[in-house]
Amino acid sequence: MLTLHTLRCAGSTTLARLAEIAGRAEPGVESELIDLAVAGLVTFEPGPFGGWSITPAGRAAHAAWIADELDAAGTRPEVAGALDRFLPLNAELLDLCAAWQLRPDVRVLTLLDDLDRRAEPVCADLTGALPRFGRYRVRLAEALARVQAGETRYVTDDLASYHVIWFQLHEDLLLTLGLPR
Repeated sequence: MLTLHTLRCAGSTTLARLAEIAGRAEPGVESELIDLAVAGLVTFEPGPFGGWSITPAGRAAHAAWIADELDAAGTRPEVAGALDRFLPLNAELLDLCAAWQLRPDVRVLTLLDDLDRRAEPVCADLTGALPRFGRYRVRLAEALARVQAGETRYVTDDLASYHVIWFQLHEDLLLTLGLPR
C-alpha cells in the first residue's frame, strides 16, 4: 500500500518519478503498480503527458488503509499536533516561495534555511508517529542541499524542489488525518 500511498500524495506521475519519491528501486515499484492496476486501484496512461494515476477505487482503498494505519499506530494525537505546528510553517513557506518567484534573492534562501531548521522537529515527530513520514525529511534535506550548492531551481521550479516536496508532505498530513484540502 505504500506505493499506492505515494502515488496518492504525488498525483499522476511516471514510474521513475514515483520510485524516486518513494526512495525505492523501479522494478519493485513497477511490479506493485502492475498488481495495483490488475486490482483496479491505479491506471496507466501512455504518452508524453501520461503516467500512473490512482482510480476512484484506489482512492477509496487508500482512505481505508490510511485510517487503519493511523488507528493501529494509535498516534492520531501526535500527527494532529504535528499538523498544528506545520500549518504556520506552511504559511511561511508559501510566502517564501512567492517572494522567491518575484525576486530570487539570497535573503529568501537564508529564510528557507531557517524555516527548514524549524521544520525538522515537526518532521521528526511525524516520523516517530508513523515511520513512513521519514522519507520527507530526507527529500527536503536533499532539495535544500541542492539549493545551497547553487541549483536554485530546487526552491520551486523542479519536481524535486523543496516546495513540491513540502506540498506532498502537506497532502500526506491531510490524507492521514482524513481532512479536506
